[in-house]
Amino acid sequence: MNLLSTELARDIVSRTMRIIPYNVNVMDAHGSIVASGNPARIGELHAGAMLALAKQLTVEIDEASARNMHGAQPGINLPLTVNGQLCGAVGLSGAPDDVRQFGELVRLTAEMILEQAQLTGELQRDSRYREAFVLKLINAEPAEHADLAAWARRLGVQFERMHNVFLLQLDDEAIDSETEIQRLQMRMRTRLPATLTAAAGPHELVLLDFYDAPGPGHERQLQTLAAILREECEQPHTLTMGIALSGIGGVAVSYQSARTAARLGRARHPRRHRHSYYDQALPVLLSGLGAGWQAEQLRLPIAKLQAQDKNKELLQRTLEAWFAHDGHPAATAEALHIHRNTLDYRLRRIGDITGLDLTKLEDRFLLYISALLSSKNN
Repeated sequence: MNLLSTELARDIVSRTMRIIPYNVNVMDAHGSIVASGNPARIGELHAGAMLALAKQLTVEIDEASARNMHGAQPGINLPLTVNGQLCGAVGLSGAPDDVRQFGELVRLTAEMILEQAQLTGELQRDSRYREAFVLKLINAEPAEHADLAAWARRLGVQFERMHNVFLLQLDDEAIDSETEIQRLQMRMRTRLPATLTAAAGPHELVLLDFYDAPGPGHERQLQTLAAILREECEQPHTLTMGIALSGIGGVAVSYQSARTAARLGRARHPRRHRHSYYDQALPVLLSGLGAGWQAEQLRLPIAKLQAQDKNKELLQRTLEAWFAHDGHPAATAEALHIHRNTLDYRLRRIGDITGLDLTKLEDRFLLYISALLSSKNN
């Protein structure tokens, strides 16, 4: 792997020549000048650097030696080593007695720049590797679980622990949302290094977190993430928590539950910026019953109500308020600004139209499911 790129070589020259009054050359592992304070020398083979690289020692060239070496100039040349790998050399032009005192300073500066670049590259590669892992997890089919388990072992991720997906979604009108998602991902990696992240779209960031045991840990993490995002994200957004599970297959389930909870949460509570699977578990679970003959039968009671030409909007508003207040007559009547007797009449009318007896728990539950599945946002 080539550690010494042209860009890094130029950076070394630029930084070191700000602090010493001599020309600096940077050579690759073959002794070719890739950056220099004297641009005319770029591309030349540097004889002194070739000796320093061959001997892996500092080589000084005085006036007398320079006359005997083709194209050489007086100076000092030092090999560059990063993590035990010889990757190039750095040279200072001038009489050895004058530039010797700056040699180690320049070499240390150059090696520090190269080491930082190598570490940054490794971190970026590791981040991309982890992101690809998360993207595979949230879309994984059962047949892929064995491969993902091997991948998890290489990363040191233990899916025996409880885990769940948190979904950050920027509003559709967010400005430059893709760049903002990337920025937020970097901030989350810094502030929550144990959390795996992946950009699942231009408006969507997935965060996968782990817990040592079942319990309220995921609820606390939702609060923690919401607080961090209030600090880090100025653009309008929502944060949604999926179901907590264990096992590799649980990640895809948690992600799907978070997406559904986010969609239903926005529809039911458009002013909220934080949603959870646990606040609306039944609607989320029922959202998968939207097709087939069973779904048609489940929707039938509401379809009968909607087929009424007279007072159907009034009866539907009454039913929605009744469900919203958990079937409590007093609270429902107060919310609708009507008398209890009026509410009782409307509920009997709904029962007559749908063919259900709303005094029975099973019929009330069937009507509730029918209303959920008939919702435009389900």
